[in-house]
Amino acid sequence: MKTFACTLFFSFVLVFSISANAAYPIIVVAQDGSGDFVTIQDAVDSVRDFTLVPRVIHVKRGIYYEKVEIPSWKCDITLKGDGPEETLIYYDDYAALRRMGTFRTYTLQIRGNRVTLENLTIENRAGRVGQAVALHVEGDCVTVRNCRLLGNQDTLFTGNENSRQYYDRCYIEGTTDYIFGPATCWFDRCILHSKSDSYITAASTPKNHKNGYIFYKCDLTASDGVVNVYLGRPWRPYASVVFLECKMGRHIRLEGWHNWRNAENEKTARYAEYASIGEGANPESRVSWSLQLDKDDVSLYVPESVLGGDWFRKTCIESAHKKSS
Repeated sequence: MKTFACTLFFSFVLVFSISANAAYPIIVVAQDGSGDFVTIQDAVDSVRDFTLVPRVIHVKRGIYYEKVEIPSWKCDITLKGDGPEETLIYYDDYAALRRMGTFRTYTLQIRGNRVTLENLTIENRAGRVGQAVALHVEGDCVTVRNCRLLGNQDTLFTGNENSRQYYDRCYIEGTTDYIFGPATCWFDRCILHSKSDSYITAASTPKNHKNGYIFYKCDLTASDGVVNVYLGRPWRPYASVVFLECKMGRHIRLEGWHNWRNAENEKTARYAEYASIGEGANPESRVSWSLQLDKDDVSLYVPESVLGGDWFRKTCIESAHKKSS
């Protein structure tokens, strides 16, 4: 029913796309006042609630000190920067500040569906003060392309068990559990950069969800002096994380995975690899409760299957590319 409703919605959108493009020009954010708005939040707020057509917000080069929220009623929005080195959004909240807790520390929060981020840097500059989220995503069908996600602990929160998210050629850095949450996510040719000896992922995949995090041809790197990093630990039982054809630096520990000091997690966690390369690829040394996949297993892991079939490919990947090019 969910897939049918979304397909019906996009069929309606396509009927009106030609006239809509003329009626709804690109919204421009520029700090020098040359655009439509000087803040990103004002531009987001200007988009019609549950808009009938995709809207593009061009965020011109600059450093934007903002805490940005895209609420659930703001859908079909693309935030497009001038490049991750040129357009940077940052804030500096952290969990211990005014006892706000982890989930209010975000620099950018996305709760609307069918949102795309492109050519941006999203950063939490709180420093090494505990949990401090840069990007918090709860919306469904969210695409993040050619972006940098910068922070320390808890950089990226994939925060809704019914959310599907696609990360394309992004750079994601952090210290502890810097990719965490229950969503289903495909990471395509991303760089995962560890800044301390700790854990990359802390998935909390629901038991009834087949997939959690899929990392495809990603490059796992580390800062100087970082030599003991786990691929992940289960934030909740049934955590699902798979690395496919990824390049792993020498900082990845031989055993690969950690049970979060709970042996019961070894019975439920779903951790796997296929054809890892690099000094950190040591299939024979991985924990016994993880899997090494074969070619038959891997044939089941394609974005269209993991993220919802042909509908996702057409409406979230191809259309996002067209409307932001």
